[in-house]
Amino acid sequence: MDIVLGLQWGDEGKGKFIDLISEDYDIVARFNGGANAGHSIERKGKRITLKSLPSGIFIEGIQNVIGTGMVVDPVNFKQEVLNLKSFDESIQVEEYVVISQKAHLVLPVYKLMDIFMEENPFYTTVGTTKNGIGPTYANKALRQNVRVGDMYASDFKARVHHILEREYNLLISYGQTLPPFETMEEEFFDAVDFLKRFKFIDSEMFLNNSLSGGKKILAEGAQAAMLDIDHGTYPHVTSSTTLSAGACSGLGISPKKVGEIYGVTKAYCTRVGNGIFPTEIFDELGGEIRSRGNEFGSNTGRPRRIGWLDLPALKYAVMINGVTQLVLTKADILSGLRSVAVCTHYESDGKKTEMISGLFSNDQVRSVLKWMKGWSTDISDLKESSHLPAELIDFLTFLEKELAIPVSYLSTGPGREQIIKMH
Repeated sequence: MDIVLGLQWGDEGKGKFIDLISEDYDIVARFNGGANAGHSIERKGKRITLKSLPSGIFIEGIQNVIGTGMVVDPVNFKQEVLNLKSFDESIQVEEYVVISQKAHLVLPVYKLMDIFMEENPFYTTVGTTKNGIGPTYANKALRQNVRVGDMYASDFKARVHHILEREYNLLISYGQTLPPFETMEEEFFDAVDFLKRFKFIDSEMFLNNSLSGGKKILAEGAQAAMLDIDHGTYPHVTSSTTLSAGACSGLGISPKKVGEIYGVTKAYCTRVGNGIFPTEIFDELGGEIRSRGNEFGSNTGRPRRIGWLDLPALKYAVMINGVTQLVLTKADILSGLRSVAVCTHYESDGKKTEMISGLFSNDQVRSVLKWMKGWSTDISDLKESSHLPAELIDFLTFLEKELAIPVSYLSTGPGREQIIKMH
């Protein structure tokens, strides 16, 4: 099993890379998160964002697995499938997507609770997508939730109704204005009926048997390393395990069976929502990079915060994930800049720090930047690494030396074929 995951704060371009290399695999399996993901893929000049569906869905014959570590929102999932069919009616979604029966369900009241907690001053504002992901994982940990496989239980509707009623009345007691209960419940159960078109499986058995039979699996991570619930910049993180270890727990596959670990990073940094961001650019250059890179949340549309490439955070992410190959995206967005910067270390309390800590705050650290000569060449049409400008080669060589891993792929634009295999 090989793994692809993000090394920053998300939005690194994982979907495009997975779509590209998934042809070399038999199975693509998502292992964490849910509809808070936004993996954008470009096909035939059109762009679509996948939220819960694995990014191997466009390759005919590949089995796509929604793993046990994920949370599934039937309402959102139904809309995503319908959108995908509208985007490309030839895709046989029901045939090539299977769902772990142990994956937890996102109930509509969890979205309402998510919104309430984000907007209420009594709670920490994290900057979530308000898709109910956090409350779902919380209720999973509290053993108060229902799973995909429960949909065929005789008391499923009664159990869901009980949870909906309990959480709904709690929000009413907080003074919240909510949609009609009956409408919300009816929409959910209609979406459950739609979800039953898909095959529910013991995904751990399926995946391990597939490996034993010589099949190749690509594990697809959502969000990114610096958003990990344990090792990210808490509390401004996601609600699941985003690391390579999370692929093993989320899919039920032994670490002994992991091969390559691809880490995807931009040539600069972005972040959506609140939280520490040491290399953030506050002047007009940040706005220019945001515009050139179309840096707006694929899931929310929110403008992303822009910063220079952060080596202390990147080294940390490479270390805790055991990354073996680096995939660099968005270098084309920096084309034309006279100089580009990389943060080599932080200074905190007069001391040099070479790795990020989740306990830092922006006012505790100063990022120390190394300026490098920019590249003026438009790289979007280049197909060979030998044609890359010398300044960009210097940039890549510097990263390889600092991170002690190869830059194996360089993305040169948003298109599926705009990527150069470096090694």
